[in-house]
Amino acid sequence: MTLLQQLITIVVAALATLITRFSPFVVFSGKKVPKAVEYLGRALPGAVFGLLLVYCLKDVDLSSYPFGLGEALGVALTAIAYKWRKNTLLSILLGTLFYMFLIQVVFV
Repeated sequence: MTLLQQLITIVVAALATLITRFSPFVVFSGKKVPKAVEYLGRALPGAVFGLLLVYCLKDVDLSSYPFGLGEALGVALTAIAYKWRKNTLLSILLGTLFYMFLIQVVFV
């Protein structure tokens, strides 16, 4: 891609992201939010994290060393860190760093 094509791609992606982020505020400004949208606002965050968890663990091989131990410990630390600090970003960061340490240093 040329530099101009790259810049156009970045601008289009940024605009698409901004439009999808701000459109609910424009559509529902001054109006009562429908019950279905309120339900989605409550249900989707948990569903997205569940989907991410399944996606991350789908290729774990439980039949060979280390038998998924690195993944299990990483998920456990993430859950413990979240329960401890109630901080999503901190818990994901700690769990990821711990998992990477395990697979790069411990389970080589």
